Amino acid sequence: MTSPSIVWFRDDLRLADNPALRAAVDRGEPVIALYILDEESPGIRPLGGAARWWLHHSLASLTERLDEKGARLVLRRGPAASVVRDVVRDAGAGAVFWSRRYGLPERDIDADLKSALREDGVEVASFAGSLLFEPWTVTTGAGTHFSVFTPFWRACQQQPAPRAPLPEPRSISGFDGGVPSDDLAEWDLLPTAPDWAGGLREAWEPGEPAARRRLRAFLDDDLGAYDRARDEPAAGATSLLSPRLRWGELSPHTVWHAAVEAGGGGRFLSELGWREFAWHTLFHAPDLATTNLRREFDAFPWPRLRPDLLEAWQHGRTGYRLVDAGMRELWATGHMHNRVRMVTASFLIKNLLIDWRLGEQWFWDTLIDADAASNPFNWQWVAGSGADAAPYFRVFNPELQASKFDADGQYVAQWAPEYGSGGEPPEPLVDLKESRGAALAAYEEVRRGR
Repeated sequence: MTSPSIVWFRDDLRLADNPALRAAVDRGEPVIALYILDEESPGIRPLGGAARWWLHHSLASLTERLDEKGARLVLRRGPAASVVRDVVRDAGAGAVFWSRRYGLPERDIDADLKSALREDGVEVASFAGSLLFEPWTVTTGAGTHFSVFTPFWRACQQQPAPRAPLPEPRSISGFDGGVPSDDLAEWDLLPTAPDWAGGLREAWEPGEPAARRRLRAFLDDDLGAYDRARDEPAAGATSLLSPRLRWGELSPHTVWHAAVEAGGGGRFLSELGWREFAWHTLFHAPDLATTNLRREFDAFPWPRLRPDLLEAWQHGRTGYRLVDAGMRELWATGHMHNRVRMVTASFLIKNLLIDWRLGEQWFWDTLIDADAASNPFNWQWVAGSGADAAPYFRVFNPELQASKFDADGQYVAQWAPEYGSGGEPPEPLVDLKESRGAALAAYEEVRRGR
């Protein structure tokens, strides 16, 4: 009698450098690859529309890759803890392996499940597959977590170097026990009424093979210009690896070592560090998407919401060229250049005086790379309410930002062409000087109340 091993895939949709998969293969029993769409467990945040699109195609790619290796992907939907136990029982599995998760609801699910399975005599192990450094290993001298990036990253660099990535298995012995699987198409992850994903299909190819090609292209063609041109949205110097890391089609260890071997370092590696900082912050502040990290900002005097202003921002009709170009790029492709993300977020919060949480929710629904840590972490950074936050008096002037980082207007011309000669752009929603003054007055009110 065999006792198959279950590999529970989560945000690690890859075969290379997957320690959980490696442990299952090394155990020497047939392998059941399992993915669970959990939208029912308490505290689990449902995926946004763009993320669901990416997930569908990444799972389809993973299915093909597992087939090539001799295994199959079992798809199930429901509360993860009960689904895993059902599959363990039905297959007579002797072991379950997974990569660790760092949000509190996910950690609670995993800890309870690990205890229950072990009580049933099942071997269980979790692995560090999604972060370079585990959150409990990087602390201040007082044993607390960091709130400022520079000392955090310095402490990370004093840790042992990130481990080398593991090769993908040459073959995987699949389980022939007939474990039932859902049909991916029946999960309805793709938009149909209407089908708004044409721009996503044109811009992206999800899956591990495409992720590897993108990493290679970035290292060969763009890494050398990264430090100089990364802030220019039309320069094409950014890595475009964020969705690959978000879905685990590439591990951060793979990206780290590939960049180092290609002669990269410095700024690009520190951007991987910023991602780590976001996840470490979420580990210690589980309500990051809903609660100000700096609680004095709970007193911020947000005016009554004007839905017309929010909708104009969402659809790129603010009257400011860089903001409108960025929001339309987001709607069309599920992605936005990082510099432009900061500008559009600052405009919403500090010019329109709209609560950062509403912007975070919009990005959550429209970004292919939105994750539970980086999305709220970066919104709080712009708002001034988060870790290592931008000073409250920093208000990105979208016109100055456009002149500095899109000097020839190439980015705006692509996404908001009516701002060119002879076009008729929308009227500005607000006056930049007046709205900046109102924001600073509101922030000063919070500062005085501390």
